[in-house]
Amino acid sequence: MERISYQEVPKEMFNRLMDIELLIKNSGLSTQLLELIRLRVAQKNGCAYCVDMHHKELKHLNETDLRLSSVCVWEDTPYYTPLERSVLAYADCLTRLTRGPLKDQIFDALLVHFSKEEICYLTLAITQINMWTRLMKAFQFTPGKYQVQNG
Repeated sequence: MERISYQEVPKEMFNRLMDIELLIKNSGLSTQLLELIRLRVAQKNGCAYCVDMHHKELKHLNETDLRLSSVCVWEDTPYYTPLERSVLAYADCLTRLTRGPLKDQIFDALLVHFSKEEICYLTLAITQINMWTRLMKAFQFTPGKYQVQNG
């Protein structure tokens, strides 16, 4: 049972969140990569609604079943590129924050593949999906109903 329905979320709040989504979308980062980040963070945060959504989005983008089923164990598989692996490691670190500083090796791995501007957008995308997962868990949005929009 949803605690707060989609229709009950304050319109201004939702609009501001969608403004950030548009900024991320227009960042030049690959949609496939952004969805991979979103699925991983949703898994780490245990958000069934977001896992459902981003799994469906990746399927729509022709992601393979093997890679989809392995995101939760990405470190132990050979299915992800060095670029994807650097981003997944970064997403994992930013999702499960520790008291210590972010390890240089995690950040330096990003610099091999991305500009500092792109890393800023990656960071925003990771923090944004972390916010969405927390909202969805708090509001208890029902998983399974999400439908990919064409276009």
